[in-house]
Amino acid sequence: MAKISLKPNNDYCPQTLFLYGTYDEKGNPDFGLFCWFSYIWDKELGVMCCIGGNKLTKENIKRDRIFSANLVTEDLLPVADYLGCVSGSNPDKMKISLDIGKGSVLNVPVLNDSPVIFELEVTDFINKNDGDVMLCKIKNVLQDESLSSDETVVKKLSRIAPVKTTAKTYLGYDGRDLGQWGEPMKSIN
Repeated sequence: MAKISLKPNNDYCPQTLFLYGTYDEKGNPDFGLFCWFSYIWDKELGVMCCIGGNKLTKENIKRDRIFSANLVTEDLLPVADYLGCVSGSNPDKMKISLDIGKGSVLNVPVLNDSPVIFELEVTDFINKNDGDVMLCKIKNVLQDESLSSDETVVKKLSRIAPVKTTAKTYLGYDGRDLGQWGEPMKSIN
């Protein structure tokens, strides 16, 4: 198969979406949408993630060194898209209907509608030119009870339908096109 050279991109490498939950300096919950999230091993399972640019979520994480990572599902996508497209500096950003709870181990806000939530503690920040890589310990995983059933992993994933993204496009668990960034949130405006 012939190849062509391109500028760096990750257009054919979709990544799962997470809403990172933090508290701002006044103790108000804030959520941002991110996909640069994966796993590490350092005597136990951990998480690595990166946030590029200036974001309120990143400021909150740097200050408190803890956050939640809430798995985005197809049901959550309109809200996730909104939280990812609206700036954290917008005072009205969090004035939407959200079922927000608290972490069980860490003082972090969580989205009760997410079926899988990681409570994360940052152990290392790796500062780059325009982004920060964070290595995190998983302090707790909150998971819907229904995921402990005897169903196969494939059936469970199909049922909760996690969302992926690449090339500014949202993709369903089964690869369906769920819209471009900024489109799903229109259903909640």
